[in-house]
Amino acid sequence: MKLMRSNVFPNLPQFFDDFFTKDFQDWGFQNNSATDTTIPAVNVIESNDSFTVEMAAPGMTKKDFQIELENEILKITSQKEVEGDLKESQRYTRREFSYQSFLRTFRLPKSVVDDSKIKASYENGILRILIPKREEAKLPAPRKIEIK
Repeated sequence: MKLMRSNVFPNLPQFFDDFFTKDFQDWGFQNNSATDTTIPAVNVIESNDSFTVEMAAPGMTKKDFQIELENEILKITSQKEVEGDLKESQRYTRREFSYQSFLRTFRLPKSVVDDSKIKASYENGILRILIPKREEAKLPAPRKIEIK
């Protein structure tokens, strides 16, 4: 008889990694895929007058994404259908391309962002969301101080 190793808590190592690496504000938000696999990686870039969210999602089209803003939560979802693009005489001997549904959420503080001017674009496998800051939240330009 062959015994199989069982992992009773398969997500426990990820929980500890997340516990020590996630920002406090990120707790409690949904960032997952339908099959509990990887989700598209993101960069969040802050400049003086805006935030930019970049999401790596190659092989998709802009129609595959839904972006919503509700109660200061920016929600990015996708429900990509896998298409059967093989001819009758073909079959996969290895299939590693994977498109799953996913959900990413980000809190946008109303006091900082101007949610009426958010723009999104998708080009070369990157979804970019430009989130302008409110005038009062923009960082002032550095001021030179004269030395006497």
